[in-house]
Amino acid sequence: QLQLAESGGGLVQPGGSLRLSCEASGGAFSYYSITWFRQVPGKEREAISCISSDGSFTKYENSVKGRFAMSRDNAQKLVYLQMSSLKPEDTAVYYCAADRWPEHIQSMCEMRFDVVDYWGKGTLVTVSS
Repeated sequence: QLQLAESGGGLVQPGGSLRLSCEASGGAFSYYSITWFRQVPGKEREAISCISSDGSFTKYENSVKGRFAMSRDNAQKLVYLQMSSLKPEDTAVYYCAADRWPEHIQSMCEMRFDVVDYWGKGTLVTVSS
């Protein structure tokens, strides 16, 4: 089993930056791609970015492309989401999620809700002046 814990959320002004972290424990982290989701109260949880298990491939949803960047450190079992040029509409609870891949497929990821094996509990990001 893999446990995930997000951190780094908080209050930031529009145009500012924030870095979220997702720390894993308890499992073979290097076999999992990681997807960041976010959810606004009353709305569905949406996938915004993912990174392959070997870190070579990333994908971003259009609304965050060019502003957000994912990276990972498998030795430290950490994944990061660097968020820049933040907008009020980025306000949400941010969740990291893990998706197990076969050993021979390490350079892909999918931003899909139905393939998630493990979820973190989320961290709140508020973008407001």
